[in-house]
Amino acid sequence: MTRVRFGAFVIATLIGLSMAPSPAFAQCTASGAPASCGLPGSVSMTASRVVRLQMSAGSTALTAPTPADFDAGLNATTGPTVTVSANAAWTLSLRAAAATWTATNTSPGAPARTTKPAADLKWSTASNGSFSALTTSDANLVTGSATASNATTLYFQTLYSWTLDTPGNYSMSVVLTLTSP
Repeated sequence: MTRVRFGAFVIATLIGLSMAPSPAFAQCTASGAPASCGLPGSVSMTASRVVRLQMSAGSTALTAPTPADFDAGLNATTGPTVTVSANAAWTLSLRAAAATWTATNTSPGAPARTTKPAADLKWSTASNGSFSALTTSDANLVTGSATASNATTLYFQTLYSWTLDTPGNYSMSVVLTLTSP
């Protein structure tokens, strides 16, 4: 009999503890009309650096050279517009993916120039500005602070030589890199 009473006492105690109210971190009580109750609370988050680079076109067809362009040694092409969005300071740079252009023959007996240097493409952020030769090292294109939209148009000048630039299809990959230190 003692055993039964002890078991019943333990079960009753456990039931009583499980029904006890649990401690609340915040409570609010209101009565009457109108009744209102408010409690302070908080939320938190971590926002990391976010950058986005958009380009108006994935490739640019450079203007085909004319005899006047060969005489002048160059011609000009308006390139794509690049738009940066960032929530912190940022830098946009560009470089050639290789030291030379890729060249494909188009005329029998006149092989395309496989040694045309990347520097034969010059770039600028102003159509009438100062142009820099493209290299395989990152060159600072534009920098800025946090912005929803910073648009920059690229302008190109392609250099030509009567004696060096033989007929062919020429192409080159240009790498744009957006960083936020």
